[in-house]
Amino acid sequence: MSIKFKNREHEKFYEQCLARIGSLDPYHKAFFYTMGISGDTRNHIEDVFDFQEDVIRPEGLNKGWQTSGSTCLTRLAFNLWNGWNSDGYATPYDLFGTSDAAFMLEAVRLRYPEYCREPQAPSVRRAR
Repeated sequence: MSIKFKNREHEKFYEQCLARIGSLDPYHKAFFYTMGISGDTRNHIEDVFDFQEDVIRPEGLNKGWQTSGSTCLTRLAFNLWNGWNSDGYATPYDLFGTSDAAFMLEAVRLRYPEYCREPQAPSVRRAR
């Protein structure tokens, strides 16, 4: 599956985080892909993810560096990680009103590859 990255920094961050954590499961792929979309979230990954414990840090949403855009990305990443929505603002309505929506959808595709395959054209049965 080919992955669409926003830029080279996004791709590099994604690869480095996956190598650091040592896992290629859909949870980690979607989380680090999402957190790599923005420079703000890339630069503050330690505020929202504990690499040693391999867990998210929801308290990172309250950090001073968070903007409306980075908050949307962080909420989506948390939701893709484990269904997190404890503040009630991790719904598509809340998240996808941003210029990064196309990349956010790519994160969903990484998390749920089994549901996001290219649709197959239905076969046509001919009447005999």
